[in-house]
Amino acid sequence: MNAALSTVSIVIAYLLGSIPFAYIIGKLRGVDVRKVGDRNVGTFNVFRHAGLVAGITTLIADVGKGALAIVVAKVLSGHELVVFGAGVAAVIGHNWPVFLRFRGGRGLATVIGALLALLPIEMLISVAISIAVLFATRNSIWFGVALFVPLVLLSGLLFREPVSRLIYSAALPCLAGFTHWLTTRHLPPEAQKEAVSFWITRKAGRENK
Repeated sequence: MNAALSTVSIVIAYLLGSIPFAYIIGKLRGVDVRKVGDRNVGTFNVFRHAGLVAGITTLIADVGKGALAIVVAKVLSGHELVVFGAGVAAVIGHNWPVFLRFRGGRGLATVIGALLALLPIEMLISVAISIAVLFATRNSIWFGVALFVPLVLLSGLLFREPVSRLIYSAALPCLAGFTHWLTTRHLPPEAQKEAVSFWITRKAGRENK
């Protein structure tokens, strides 16, 4: 394992994760996501306050940077630990981005991207299940449960992935879950409720009354 290439892989992954697409896309729509809703610099908050197109664009960008971090690490290093570390670094970058004074999102979309690059078939099946649950419940917590629990089960029971990937696919989402708890525990009750809810506003920039 080349130490220099491994370090470069991790740094690139962190910087990719730090690109605040939710903030950039929100601003283009006239919304500062740090000041509306649950103040989260992430996909769900963009959906709620900047609309469908902005939300989908943010989702694709945040998933993409997580996947790209894994791909870059595979190309530069290829060592499993470095690849796993790149995924973690990308999520950390998203949650604590250097470009926004370390105030970012919760990392769910970036986790999805990293795991999609590692376990593509399992993730696509899990995403299909979780999207159905999301629209049925409008709840991001149940969305995460419906996404990552089937992922681990599919990876272990059906696709027989290595134990290291099973552990990683269970552990990486915990980073997003921990950040969710960390960033919502001091919010007012209404903002906490919004933090686990999912809906699309009809008017960009509209705040809850």
